[in-house]
Amino acid sequence: MAAPKLKWTDSLEIAIQLTDAHPDVDPAQVRFTALMDMVLALPEFDDDPKHCGERILEAIQQAWIDELD
Repeated sequence: MAAPKLKWTDSLEIAIQLTDAHPDVDPAQVRFTALMDMVLALPEFDDDPKHCGERILEAIQQAWIDELD
């Protein structure tokens, strides 16, 4: 059975995968446009880019920052 695909609301799991995919990136320095591109590039991610907004990106960015602490 395939793993469930990630959606925009899966901010913690997205943050974990971003940490693994981009170990040398400081998430506090990532622009939202770049963050959105990074999320869309994750192999497990499968959601409509139109469903993403600033609040979702803020939540993902904060979860990524928290993941590194």
